[in-house]
Amino acid sequence: MTTLYRAVIGMFALVFFVVCMASAQAPVYNVKTYGAKGDGINIDTKAINKAIDAANAAGGGTVYFPAGDYLSVTIHLKSNIALYIDQGATIIAATVSENVKYDVPEKADNDLYQDYGHSYFNNSLIVGINLHDISITGPGRIWGRGLIMREGTNGNNPPGLGNKTLALKLCRNVILRDFTVAHGGWFGFLLTAVDNATIDNIKMDTNRDGIDLVSSKNVRISNCSINSPVDDAIVLKSDFALNYPRDLENVTITNCQVSGYKEGTFLDGTNVKWSNGSPTGRIKLGTESNGGFKNIAVSNCVFDNSRGLALETVDGAALEDITINNISMRDVGNAPIFIRLGARMRAPKDFRYSTLRRVLISNVVAYGITGNQGVIISGIPGHDIEDVTLSNIKFYFNGGGTKAQADREVPALIDSYPDPNRWGVMPAYGFFIRNVKDIKLNNIEVSYLKEDLRPAFILDNVDGADFQHIRAQKADGANTFMLNKVKNFKIFNSDQIPNTKLAEVDKKEL
Repeated sequence: MTTLYRAVIGMFALVFFVVCMASAQAPVYNVKTYGAKGDGINIDTKAINKAIDAANAAGGGTVYFPAGDYLSVTIHLKSNIALYIDQGATIIAATVSENVKYDVPEKADNDLYQDYGHSYFNNSLIVGINLHDISITGPGRIWGRGLIMREGTNGNNPPGLGNKTLALKLCRNVILRDFTVAHGGWFGFLLTAVDNATIDNIKMDTNRDGIDLVSSKNVRISNCSINSPVDDAIVLKSDFALNYPRDLENVTITNCQVSGYKEGTFLDGTNVKWSNGSPTGRIKLGTESNGGFKNIAVSNCVFDNSRGLALETVDGAALEDITINNISMRDVGNAPIFIRLGARMRAPKDFRYSTLRRVLISNVVAYGITGNQGVIISGIPGHDIEDVTLSNIKFYFNGGGTKAQADREVPALIDSYPDPNRWGVMPAYGFFIRNVKDIKLNNIEVSYLKEDLRPAFILDNVDGADFQHIRAQKADGANTFMLNKVKNFKIFNSDQIPNTKLAEVDKKEL
């Protein structure tokens, strides 16, 4: 076989391979081919939805947004569709006018037990219901410019307003990756019963909740940076929007950063602090908590100028089997760790009570924590939090607490909305632990920047407390521990406190 013959055969083989590869790829549907202008002036909704319909009719494909500004109202996703937002492309939520309106909210499956915004999906910039195999990817941007940040009482706004960047309900096999969201509305992402989902490398600088993941299973959130000064950055929930409680389970959150800088200043790199109260911007489980929170892992995350980590179940959910590891916080506006079992019971009559158990939190450091609140771990009478382990923790509080604050009685707030700020200044600068059974703290160090006359630890109605390797800064005249109605208390190998075992004490200072 001659060299020329081999070359010709090789060339034909290469051409055949390229043709086969090209034919194997799903077709691309450029929104401009379907009439989109991308000029930031004309409304491109019809062209975008037309491209999606064409791709769906062909069995699936990629709807492509080249560079440009695409003004739109409600975009309807369909199964087997990928939206690809290219560099320089922005999908912009249009401002409502007489002739420009978002889809009206659908009839809710149930809107009795959660806020209005959780119950409706169609009034969004991008919406998908009962879909499978969908994705939104690309390095471009979605700007919720025309979205409102809240509805009126019971949703009594004029029809045609949009309040969510992306709303998905009862979907599976979902990928959200690489794009940026600015000014996301009431919710950047509202994802209810969305299973087998990957959310990766999303940057979001928004005015209310960033990512709301509700009643979903098998979800991975990774490498995301969410700035949300007036609401939660990443929040897991389980509500009654499906008209039945559905667990949120098998979820990982890893390598994420959350913050509460002034909206817009995260994406422009200026990171401006605002003075309108304590910024939120945190990772939270709750508040809507009708189903369950099960088998959830949070790791390698950074909290910056935000509130602390919150685990809350107050409406009947079982919150259990949670691991949280490798967390760094700075400038924390309320409790760095807030674990709350309550009885708000926003649920059907005679609904079950919440349970909270099997929680492991380790390797956490926080600096610049508000002097008002330390860690709060609190159940309610008759419903203890159970089996909590905290280890390898260093907290640096701002301090400044007084003796009068150390004597303060903390209200029960059994049926209250569960947020640490509602509890006011706590009588312990480090840890306040109440209505808990079986808690272990190992290698814990707490200190303050300004002298604090409150005890480092207060335990109230606790059965089974195992403390080892504890270091706590203490002012003259202050106590390290205050015990009230405590059983089976042990402390070993700790500074300031000799090894101690107490079977039962009604009131004791250490």
